[in-house]
Amino acid sequence: MTRAAGRWSAARVLVAALWAGALWVLGYIAAPAVFGIVGGPLAGDIVGAFLRRLAWISIACAVLMLVLVRLSPDLERGRARYLNLLVLAMLACALVMSVGLQPAMAALREAAGPGGVRSSPVWTEFAVLHGVSQLFHLIEAVLAALLVVRAR
Repeated sequence: MTRAAGRWSAARVLVAALWAGALWVLGYIAAPAVFGIVGGPLAGDIVGAFLRRLAWISIACAVLMLVLVRLSPDLERGRARYLNLLVLAMLACALVMSVGLQPAMAALREAAGPGGVRSSPVWTEFAVLHGVSQLFHLIEAVLAALLVVRAR
């Protein structure tokens, strides 16, 4: 591998690791810690703010990865296509969560009122949306692991 090819490879791995790390830390460390310490509606507000920032990180990393894959001279066509598909699948997960599920969940939390969503009639709908959101986060996190491994 030439020095230039090594730099392109390192840049792809760095972006993939940043994206994956953000997903893993928020989803499996920060969010559970916030709910364990703070609890209740405030924890939901804090994690919601984290998730909005994560959506922007995901969009930025996706755009950067797509550019890196497009410009990388060391990637053969099939491998570049595979990486592009991984990135687009991860971006799709992020967009479904940030544009679809999170706003719907926020509306349900607001509709629930000061007593919180758990004690309201919208709890079941909220719980279903939350479960679907967790599934999309898990899918994105698994795809991120593949991206980190395959990005070099």
